[in-house]
Amino acid sequence: MALQKPFHIVLVEPEIPPNTGNIARLCGATGTILHLVGKLGFSTDDRYLKRAGLDYWSEVDIRYWDNLEALTASFPEGRFVYTSKKADKSYVEFSFLPGDFIVFGKETKGLPEELIAANPDTAVRIPIIGKVRSLNLSTSAGIVLYEALRQTGALQGA
Repeated sequence: MALQKPFHIVLVEPEIPPNTGNIARLCGATGTILHLVGKLGFSTDDRYLKRAGLDYWSEVDIRYWDNLEALTASFPEGRFVYTSKKADKSYVEFSFLPGDFIVFGKETKGLPEELIAANPDTAVRIPIIGKVRSLNLSTSAGIVLYEALRQTGALQGA
């Protein structure tokens, strides 16, 4: 599946290698660009990745950034969609556009509350019905990305 204007998944300081590996696979399977921002909680050297079974890593368009500010400054026309359980709007109520940057925070803390508060129009959450506090990062990325792909017609004929 080749998208005319691919989506972007942004992981800010991911901490758990299997989550990032699953998201990398998701990105590779959907033609989505993966941005890794800030200090990673693991190594991305070839030996480590191969040992973890991430042999498809080379098939993913992965870009590294020192911080979120550097990424946003490099894409001034980009629309950044921030995910947080503290956002008011559900991801299914949001209208995604091709090329959106879907931003996820680190597993233990999420994105900073002030970032969500400063961007209420582009902050989304995944509703949780039960007593569980949160979903796994890679599960969340898959849910939101596939909704964005569905809304923009990218899954038609795939």
